[in-house]
Amino acid sequence: MTTLRVGSHPGLSLGAFVLELPGPLGELTTPAWLRPLAALEADAPVSRSEEVRQAMRELLRHGGYKPTGRGKPSAEYLAQAARKGPLPEINLVVDLINVVSLHAGLSISVVDLDLLREPLDVRAAEPDASYVFNASGQTIQLGGLLCLHDAEGPCANAVKDAQRTKTHPATRSVLMLVWGSLEVGAQSAATLTWLRELAGRVGAVRAVELQALEETP
Repeated sequence: MTTLRVGSHPGLSLGAFVLELPGPLGELTTPAWLRPLAALEADAPVSRSEEVRQAMRELLRHGGYKPTGRGKPSAEYLAQAARKGPLPEINLVVDLINVVSLHAGLSISVVDLDLLREPLDVRAAEPDASYVFNASGQTIQLGGLLCLHDAEGPCANAVKDAQRTKTHPATRSVLMLVWGSLEVGAQSAATLTWLRELAGRVGAVRAVELQALEETP
């Protein structure tokens, strides 16, 4: 079982699971039943709100990160894009998280499990931390931002995920993370439930063990 060590945080309600795909990601297509859900007006079991948006931002502010401008939560970018029309298809697993994040208003990360190097921790990034987040080499400054870390450093968060652990055509297993907030606990739980349900329709879902991260004094 995949183990994820989670650092102490007053507002984080983290959801996580692994999705095993039935074949290489590049050979899988986005199912017809998922495509209609990529529209902002689609019926969904969760609904974004101003309360959720503010809770998401407050979650990221705790360590000193400023979730504004280009550094705002990814869920806000999705809402902006969906106002212009249905979200574009990228690949099966990204389309899954984008649909759920769009309607829930909570950010969701997806990373290639086989590219991660244990141990896996969720904690605030160091003040000078950064990583490349796209193929063109652009970077994001991570100081104070809640991030998934592996043995090589931070690799995912609620704003932009790292290029080095993103999915690719040969991906077979992914780790999905719902960056939920205790301020909107019911929404966070419902979002994780819906995402697991959709993921279970395209592959095998398995649990992730969450453990408390022992902080260095």
